[in-house]
Amino acid sequence: MGKINSIGGARIFLEKCISYYLIFPIMTNRELWTSVLNRIKPTLQKAHFITWFQNTAVVKNEAGVVTVGVPTMFAKGWISSKYNIKLLQAMQEIDVSVESVEYDVCARLSEVENIEAPEIKSFFNEEDDKKVRKVRNMNEVVVKKGNFGGHISSQMLNNRYDLSNFVVGRENMLPHAVCTAVSDNPGGMYNPLYIYGSVGLGKTHLVQAIGNQILKNFPDMVVKYITAEKFVTEVVEAIGKRHMAKFKDQYRNVDVFLIDDVQFFARKDSSQQEFFHTFNELYDRNKQIVLTSDRPPSELDDLDERLKSRFGMGMVVELLFPDFETRLAILNEKCKDFEVLIDPEVLSFIANNVHCSVRELEGVLRQAVAESQLKNSVPTIRSVAEIIKRLNKAQEIIGYDVNEKSAKSYAKTSEDVMQIVAKYYNMNSGDLMGQDRHKEFMIPRQICMYLIKHELGESYEKIGDGFGGRNHTTVMHACKKTEIMLKKDVHLVRDINAIKREMGM
Repeated sequence: MGKINSIGGARIFLEKCISYYLIFPIMTNRELWTSVLNRIKPTLQKAHFITWFQNTAVVKNEAGVVTVGVPTMFAKGWISSKYNIKLLQAMQEIDVSVESVEYDVCARLSEVENIEAPEIKSFFNEEDDKKVRKVRNMNEVVVKKGNFGGHISSQMLNNRYDLSNFVVGRENMLPHAVCTAVSDNPGGMYNPLYIYGSVGLGKTHLVQAIGNQILKNFPDMVVKYITAEKFVTEVVEAIGKRHMAKFKDQYRNVDVFLIDDVQFFARKDSSQQEFFHTFNELYDRNKQIVLTSDRPPSELDDLDERLKSRFGMGMVVELLFPDFETRLAILNEKCKDFEVLIDPEVLSFIANNVHCSVRELEGVLRQAVAESQLKNSVPTIRSVAEIIKRLNKAQEIIGYDVNEKSAKSYAKTSEDVMQIVAKYYNMNSGDLMGQDRHKEFMIPRQICMYLIKHELGESYEKIGDGFGGRNHTTVMHACKKTEIMLKKDVHLVRDINAIKREMGM
């Protein structure tokens, strides 16, 4: 009887094991990571997903601990702080034995031939089922929704402009809220909508975002976006070619009329008259009108009083220059769009020193990214300060003196190099001289030794003494290892080039 019970128990145990592995089959590290990414992808914006999870992989899965490899120290800090809970939950849904997630910097994941990391862009499918139709002889194309939910857009509108990617701060909360309301109910209580503000604050972004959102919400509506300058040009051409009837038809038979920079109508009487009648026609039929300008309606000199009064009879909102926190948020959003990782201190430096327009903010960032790619380095406070100074020589730089002697003049001792390296990696000089052998300390320490040897020419023995009395063979090993890594690690090349730039080299 006991034998029968033992056989029955073994059978039950075996059946449970089989059912467990049917539910949770053994997966390779790559299959596990692919499944995890597929689970978290719907919860993230596409740009964020691609930016943070390209060149990542599960590199170890032992005893309930999954180690995720990431390409850089910055990516490690960001992913572990922002996405750790999301990743752990996804892994536990796939494998109940997972207890925790750890992160490790693995430069090899960025290598072209590396097969551990899945191709991140393969998680997104191109929508090839879009149907295109012309709209009433107008200079725009509407793309209809396909079977897979392709977005509606207009050729005259830039689909990069969206209400969701407009960074909302204290200064622009009202304009953004009004634009959202107009998108949900065109022709309603906020008609016409008049948005004004200085150059480069996001007026064009908002007005085109309204158009894009309306086309998503109301696929059958006809949306027309144009600049006042282009409108004037078309009026002149229509008069010259005697096509005024056709011209009037294309503007007075729309559901939404978006016109940018209406201050351009000043001293253009024929265009003002035509626009006045177009405005009245659309307004009387409850069609939505959105206008932008660089100043309020009352300050539009050389403009017909009838037009100014109509511009001001709806909702008038002003866009102001964003505060520091909003500027920093904009820079972070742009980094995701550009798919680049930049030190938060560098972004803070840009936000502190750009005071004119959001366009200039993006311009400085673009130049910093382009310069770093051309020079195979990473943007630093020093390099960004030089860019800002080139753009505006009269500007006072906050937090950095671009007129002081080059860093090379003060990076002449091993202590100087240690300070620069420690600052670059956000650590203390004491950490470089310490005994901690974790990668986040070992790599900067080896780089520091390498730079002191190759740039300052100090002996291995002297370098070892400066690093807490280390043996000269330890220093020699660190230098040789760094030399080897420089031949195959692109990120390390960029880091060292950036540090050497900080040293004035």
